[in-house]
Amino acid sequence: MPKYMLTYIGGNQPSTAEEGKAHFAKYMSWLQALGDSALSPANSLKQSVLVNPDGSVTEESATNMSGFTLITADSLEAAVNVAKRCPFLEIGGQLEVSEIVDMPPPK
Repeated sequence: MPKYMLTYIGGNQPSTAEEGKAHFAKYMSWLQALGDSALSPANSLKQSVLVNPDGSVTEESATNMSGFTLITADSLEAAVNVAKRCPFLEIGGQLEVSEIVDMPPPK
């Protein structure tokens, strides 16, 4: 079955601790509903740096990516439908859905 990465981009922090707890509960419920299709359900990112072609390092993100979830789905359309139900969209975030290409192992 094809694998997909749901990339979390942006999103607003809840304005109160109570809103944060309520949103987190909705998010965890959504993840739980994914069942076995969630290969790697919650991968939050903390600090990002950008390594440039000349080897220099810039302390900023080029994408504003805040995390990702790996899932299996029958098709890109099915993966998009999973993403459309994610509570992350309710806090102003975007989800980029990408099919993962299986590469041969290095020899």
